[in-house]
Amino acid sequence: MNTAMDARSWTTAARLYNSTVAAWAIGAAWELGALDELAEHGVLDTFEFATRHDLDAASTLGMFRALAAVGVVRRDDTKIVPADAFAEIHQTRSLFHWLVRGSAELFRQMPSVLRNENRAGEFYRRDPAAIAFACKEISTFCYDPWFWSAVDGLGTDFGVVLDLGCGSGERLRQVLHRHPGTRGIGVDIAGEALKVAEKDAATAGLADRVTFVEEDMLSMATRPEFADVELLTCFMAGHDLWPREQCVRTLRRFRDLFPNARRFLIGDATRSVGIPDDELPVFMLGFEVAHDMMGAFMPTVEDWESVFADGGWRLRRKHTIDMVASEVIFELERR
Repeated sequence: MNTAMDARSWTTAARLYNSTVAAWAIGAAWELGALDELAEHGVLDTFEFATRHDLDAASTLGMFRALAAVGVVRRDDTKIVPADAFAEIHQTRSLFHWLVRGSAELFRQMPSVLRNENRAGEFYRRDPAAIAFACKEISTFCYDPWFWSAVDGLGTDFGVVLDLGCGSGERLRQVLHRHPGTRGIGVDIAGEALKVAEKDAATAGLADRVTFVEEDMLSMATRPEFADVELLTCFMAGHDLWPREQCVRTLRRFRDLFPNARRFLIGDATRSVGIPDDELPVFMLGFEVAHDMMGAFMPTVEDWESVFADGGWRLRRKHTIDMVASEVIFELERR
């Protein structure tokens, strides 16, 4: 029989368990504004914070206790200050949000999802709006510096840019701000994400320069405005084009849908190769396991490089990022 003394020795279990609770707390603290407030002011009071945001005081304190348990903050009764790990967690908060808010239902249903008898039709659910919210920030540090290097290196202006899998529309808004004479089109299958994109575009004063289309990029029909697209982009959604035969077929179809697209930038995470399980960086494990559960093929860099010629595109340049999920940007042009 186990004793209380035995239970005190379960330190590995306690660390994993408390870290799991803390992951949920990180997602909540970011969404509620607590992480930003701590970063800006260096201190907050849980009771005052809860009152100001109309939150339950006991639950709010519990959220900060979870963060304190893993060294993200230090707590003195209701007074909260950043701890040693705060800066790192503040920077990577969107990765946690993607997991615990965007993909929570998928992981919750893991026992059911793994059963072959259940893997048909729509056998899993995720929150596309929450994923778009997280990916908006993930993109800023995982892709943006390399993206702008690629865009600035194109050496040509473009009148219309179309973003496949546009999510919140953040990338399009950034492009339109930098290029005042450019118009944008965003395509995404998630209607809830597009509602956010349309609202944010209107707030930014760009409603008259950008159009959002709710379509599946694998099967979308041609539209007259597609003929004007000169720059095509697809970030954090390219793996949805796979497996290989489907990817080649879709790349060829993009040539027909967008006959005047001179450049195509694909930025995405790729399947890791040769990294031991106990050395995986933050996010990589969650991203790959999630896509395994969804039955979504995750291509390696070599897989991607094998389809471009067959799909009618030539690889001009490859920007290797390799930050948290073997990210890469491929710069393509028509063959």
